[in-house]
Amino acid sequence: MKAKLGVGALVLLFLGGLWLIAAPFAVGYQPRGAEYVDATVNDLWLGGVIAGISFVSLVIYAADALRELARRGKHADA
Repeated sequence: MKAKLGVGALVLLFLGGLWLIAAPFAVGYQPRGAEYVDATVNDLWLGGVIAGISFVSLVIYAADALRELARRGKHADA
């Protein structure tokens, strides 16, 4: 149960980071063709960091889960 909650939180964080990256353009507070305003730069950096950290965490969790499955499989064959 805790694992599902943790993975769900990481997925939500990842999606939140992606939203922060897309928000300046989707909402329209970044004028098209203009220099990036400070809010856009902040959203891009913060969204990138949040999405990156949560993605790496999801990959680490998946690798650990696969390692655990492989370990259990070796015991079943023996």
